[in-house]
Amino acid sequence: MEENGVSNELDLRQYMAIIKKRLALIIVFVIICTAAAAVVSMFFKDPVYEASTKIIVNQTATQLTTGQLDINQINSNIKMIDTYKEIIRTPAILDKVASKYPELGLSATELSRKIQVSSVNNTQVMTLVVQDVDYKLAAQVVNAVSKVFQEEIQHIFKVENVSILNEAVINAQPSPVSPNIPLNIAIAFVVSLMIAIGITFLLEYMDDTIKTEADVLQYLGQPTLAMISRMNTEDANSSHSSKANQTYKAGELERVSIEK
Repeated sequence: MEENGVSNELDLRQYMAIIKKRLALIIVFVIICTAAAAVVSMFFKDPVYEASTKIIVNQTATQLTTGQLDINQINSNIKMIDTYKEIIRTPAILDKVASKYPELGLSATELSRKIQVSSVNNTQVMTLVVQDVDYKLAAQVVNAVSKVFQEEIQHIFKVENVSILNEAVINAQPSPVSPNIPLNIAIAFVVSLMIAIGITFLLEYMDDTIKTEADVLQYLGQPTLAMISRMNTEDANSSHSSKANQTYKAGELERVSIEK
């Protein structure tokens, strides 16, 4: 166990040394990617607004008159929610929206791309959501789809009581739902950091040069007898000039020659 613990500790130290060696590369890469994400989110992405309505499938008119609750009918309505969600996005509804509200300037296909329908589990409530760069248009579209669905579903499924709980306010001034600048920056930071560390280890893996005494011992299994240090040009020139300018005094043994 100790051997494994020592090995793991050494491996961890090696990993940290690799990261430390190319720390500047990692920092620069992360800063550039994070800054690019911030700039794109703030200056190149149009703000997107969201408008929504809620529709509920209620009791039938007979139940409302008698005041009786039919649990089976309610459960049936809940199970039909998934069917209603699909019907809303079909030409049976959207074609009528396009023809009845020509001021929207959208075809049934374009409406289908914009509309999103969801529901909470075990409820009779559906939420219709439309996103657009123009909030007023998004509100008009979601209101129009809701009203047409309320009218047409009675003829398709003989549903007697579908109510719109709330409509989107046309003149509201909501905050955009996209782009989420802090989230984009956070994602860019995390992803770029992971990529930078991956590149760092890839570069280290591809580098097969021997640099230290430990590398010689690890790969060759032989001790190092001597090392030649690297000398830059300035050090070499200064060393050469110091030898050239060296003076000697008369009588020094180094300057005496013996003739035979």
